[in-house]
This record gives sequence, structure tokens and C-alpha cells, in this order.
Amino acid sequence: MNEFLLLFRRDFSAGEAQPSPAQMQAMMKDWMDWMGSIAAQNKLVNPGNRLAQDGQVVKPGGIITDGPYVEVKEVVGGYIIIRAASLSEASEISKGCPVLSIGGNVEVRTIIPMEM
Repeated sequence: MNEFLLLFRRDFSAGEAQPSPAQMQAMMKDWMDWMGSIAAQNKLVNPGNRLAQDGQVVKPGGIITDGPYVEVKEVVGGYIIIRAASLSEASEISKGCPVLSIGGNVEVRTIIPMEM
């Protein structure tokens, strides 16, 4: 089995209204159900985290800028790490991700362990 990073992206440029508390609770349940189903298959390696919208980028020469960039519409909102036999299987697992139901997407990347 290999490990895969699932990055959750979403376009926040639409200026949509904030969800109500009831909508937030429903969305959270969808995420917990989806991740719970992955965990039940013993394929959830790391439940990941949500990411704040603010941050900084460190560039060569010690330059630090605010980020993510304002001209970028699509923002990484979080991630998890799963275990799957192949990239195809990891992508199939990703089809159930709740971010897809609100216009987001999932980037699936193979994790290559560092040799020490």
C-alpha cells in the first residue's frame, strides 16, 4: 500500500454568503461521515487539518511575502493522508469528498517517502 495526500481546493472568489450554523453542522457531518468511511477501511493515515486563509510565503534570498496570493482564486483549504493500492484507487476514494458538492476539487498526490 502507498500513501497519498488529498488536497482540498475551492474557489472563494464567488463572494458567496457565509453558511448558517445549521449548514455548517450538516457540512461537518458529511466530512466526518466520509473520513469515517475511509478510517473504517483502515485507509486513513492522517486525518489532516483545515488550513487558515492567511499565511506567508518564504522565497529565495530570505524574502517573506503575504500569501496565499490575492490573484489566486482557488485556495487549498485542507488535506488528509490516505493509504491505497494505487493512484487510481486513491482517486476513486476522493470521489466521495464533500468539497466536490460545493464546487471544490481534490488533488491526489502520491507521497514518496524520504530515504534517510
